[in-house]
Amino acid sequence: MRHGIPNLGALQAFEATARLGSFSRAAEELALTHSAIYRQVAGLEERLGVALFTRVRRRVMLTDAGAEYAARVRHHLDQLEKDTLGLMSRAGVGRNLHVAVLPTLAMTWLLPRLADFYRLRPDIFVSLSVRTLPFQFNDQPFDAAIYHAERMWPGTRGIKLFEEKELLPVCAPALMAAKKTHKDPLADMPHLHTTSRPDAWRRWYVAQGRDYLPTNNAGPRYELFTMSLAAVKAGMGVALVPRFLVQQALDAGELVMPVATGLKVEEAYFFSYPLANEPSEALCELENCLKESTL
Repeated sequence: MRHGIPNLGALQAFEATARLGSFSRAAEELALTHSAIYRQVAGLEERLGVALFTRVRRRVMLTDAGAEYAARVRHHLDQLEKDTLGLMSRAGVGRNLHVAVLPTLAMTWLLPRLADFYRLRPDIFVSLSVRTLPFQFNDQPFDAAIYHAERMWPGTRGIKLFEEKELLPVCAPALMAAKKTHKDPLADMPHLHTTSRPDAWRRWYVAQGRDYLPTNNAGPRYELFTMSLAAVKAGMGVALVPRFLVQQALDAGELVMPVATGLKVEEAYFFSYPLANEPSEALCELENCLKESTL
C-alpha cells in the first residue's frame, strides 16, 4: 500500500483548480459541486501540510509550492492518461496517438492528409496538441511530434517531411498597387514579423546587401504564420512566409511579391518519436502515410 500518495480525486481537483484558477470552474469541468472540490483541495493541503493556494475573497492564487506541485501533478496525470490510452490501444479498443504539432502546419498541411489517413485506417485516432518550442518527450505525453528545425531532435527517429527552402515576401495586390510609383516597393510598407522567425527580415535585408533600418523592425509581430497571412490579406503590410503556404495564393493572384527575391533557409519539417521506445503499429502506419504524402 502506498501511504504517501494522495487519492486521485484530490489530485484531479487540485490540478483543475490550479489550471483554471477557480473552484467553480474546476467543479464544472469535473462534474462535481463547488463544495466537493473545495473539500478535496483543503484535505490535500491538510495531508501535505503545505498551503497550495492563497484565498482572497472569491479568488484563489497558487503559492510557489502550489505552482511547482501543480506542474508535477499535471505531468503525471497526462502520463497516466497516455498510458491508459496505450493500454486500450493494445487491447484492441481503438488505437490512439497523441502528436505535438505546429499550429499553421497542422491546419494547412497535416489535417488534409489526416483525412486521407482516416479513410484508410478508421481504427486509428490521432489527437493533436500545439507545441511551438522544442521539448523532451520524457516531460510531455506525446507519441510523436511534427516540428521545424535544422535537423532531427537528438534521441529521436523518424522522417524528414519536406524542406522549407525559402521565405517569400508577400503582400496584398492593392497594397502593391499603391506603391507602383515609388522607387522601392518596400519603402513605407509596414513589415509584419512572425515570432517563430524573429530575425527573418534582418537576414533578408543582409542577404540583399541592404540596410536594415529601425523602421523595418518596427512592424507588428504575430505568433503564427496564419496570423501574419491574415494581416497580409487584409492589406496591413508585407510578410516573409514559407513558399509552400503562399504558392497557391500567388498563382491565383490573391497575393503578390513586391520584390522577386526570397530568403533561402536551411530548416525543414520533421516527424519523429523517441528512440528509446518501440513504435506501435499505429505510429508506424501514420509515419508511412506521411512518408508517402511527401514523395
